[in-house]
Amino acid sequence: MTLFDLTGKVAVITGSTKGIGRAIAEQMARHGARVVVSSRKADACAQVSAEINALLEGQTGEAIGIPANISHKEDLENLVAKTREAFGKIDILVCNAAANPYYGSMLGINDEQFDKIMDNNIKSNHWLSSMVIPEMQVRKDGVIIIISSIGGVVGHTTLGAYGLSKAADMALARNIGAEFGGDNIRANAIAPGLIKTDFAKALWDNPEYLKKATASCPLSRIGEPNEIAGATVFLASAAGAFMNGQTLIIDGGRTMSN
Repeated sequence: MTLFDLTGKVAVITGSTKGIGRAIAEQMARHGARVVVSSRKADACAQVSAEINALLEGQTGEAIGIPANISHKEDLENLVAKTREAFGKIDILVCNAAANPYYGSMLGINDEQFDKIMDNNIKSNHWLSSMVIPEMQVRKDGVIIIISSIGGVVGHTTLGAYGLSKAADMALARNIGAEFGGDNIRANAIAPGLIKTDFAKALWDNPEYLKKATASCPLSRIGEPNEIAGATVFLASAAGAFMNGQTLIIDGGRTMSN
């Protein structure tokens, strides 16, 4: 058995045209999976899937692009349907796409901003998981990975609603793992620390915040997208076959240090 081999597996990754999601799509494809690159813009999906295919150079993996706005249920239904048309099944679901339209005190967030965070970061993951679980039950095999955040395990003075949503994502992974583990469906969450992505640019591009974040991290740096992608390959492959309902914190040790 090759522990990290994903040959023959089909993986759908939301929010995968840049940052952590793109790194996940690329690494899963490099390990043999047929991956679906998805984000809101069709041209970005097409470009990134083509770039991944060019990187593979005859390897067994493959990438296609299917656009979807995670806030629209019909888009997610189309994503699932088009994936099945192309590849016949979905073995791995990675819920990576998320939103955070507000940064500041909880007293200042409006209802529209709050609802957008909860809808995009929780409800869409619930929708997608519910769409793919039935076929996984039939096969008695499936993996769901939800990209959460250390914001879900620590208090935060300026990212409160985002943290609430990411804590809920951890609970969603636990609940899926508990309810459907008997069908050999494994669900886990990953909680990254500060990673150098466009999504987190407002944080790491702020010299004062970056200095504070790295000072409290034993590795004295922030993370890179591939350092999260590697964990998804582990969780999706035979190497992670006994991992279920857990949250992997990948933050350079920031949340465990004093």
